[in-house]
Amino acid sequence: MTVDENALTISANASRRRHPGTSPRPIAIGSSKHRDLFCATFLDSRYPYDPARIAWPSLTEPERARLAGLPFWNEAVEVESITSRTVADAVSLERDPLIREAIAVQAEEEARHAALLRSLFGAYDIPVPQVAEAPPSRHPMWAFYHSGIGECFDSFFAFGLFALARQTGFLPPALIEVFEPVMQEEVRHIQFFVNWAAFRRARAPWYHRPAMALRAGAIVAHHAFGRLKTARALGQSGEQSDHFTLSGAQAVGEDLSLGAFLDLCLSENDRRFDVYDPRLLRPRFMPETIRWVRRIVPGPRAKGMNPRR
Repeated sequence: MTVDENALTISANASRRRHPGTSPRPIAIGSSKHRDLFCATFLDSRYPYDPARIAWPSLTEPERARLAGLPFWNEAVEVESITSRTVADAVSLERDPLIREAIAVQAEEEARHAALLRSLFGAYDIPVPQVAEAPPSRHPMWAFYHSGIGECFDSFFAFGLFALARQTGFLPPALIEVFEPVMQEEVRHIQFFVNWAAFRRARAPWYHRPAMALRAGAIVAHHAFGRLKTARALGQSGEQSDHFTLSGAQAVGEDLSLGAFLDLCLSENDRRFDVYDPRLLRPRFMPETIRWVRRIVPGPRAKGMNPRR
């Protein structure tokens, strides 16, 4: 796969074609206009590629060894397997045909992520254990919530990790180019999920909303606790963290402080979401929490990274 145009630019143009004005009128969350906007933005910003036809760039042996040595491949394969099944199971539960179409597209893209990883492993001889197919969920809709909220957490850190790999030269530019559209695809998934969840909550009867909020809050708390343990592990030399995006930061930027890494995650998160229509919701929990945490976490502010020698 050769990227002719940055995925950020593609996504931005898809949004601006529909809303060329600089100050579009606000829309009511839960309205038909809201549904049309978040679904159309998601569907119009698709980036077509076939993992089986990617021309993986040649790597030197040190570059290949660095890539193969990243500590998160096993978990990444497992997460993609579960997410792919979860999103596919959610398609049939959605009654709205436009939203169902969007979730079906996301299911295809999640399956494509898993195929991309398999292609990567084959191209660079990265040994990863075979992962069994994820079983169907007993509660598909709440599994979709769990998956979407988890993606909000993990992708926030993944954006910083990807930027770190690019700035330090940990990965060669040709490989960064291959993965850039995939990273922006994660942004699309998150933005769709956040708006879908808000739309669904706004459309629910008022007496269902407290239970929905409590259930969603419990899922957020579950993921937040797991990432808190990860952040603590990252700050302790020699510890292995639980979640692959933060454990990867240790491997990619050995001299990077936790505070500087969080700064990088914040700036990358803002940069990637800023290309979309400002009337769409975006995840707030992680950015707002990290901005608060950053006040008490020691370490210098993030600056330009020194290239890897």
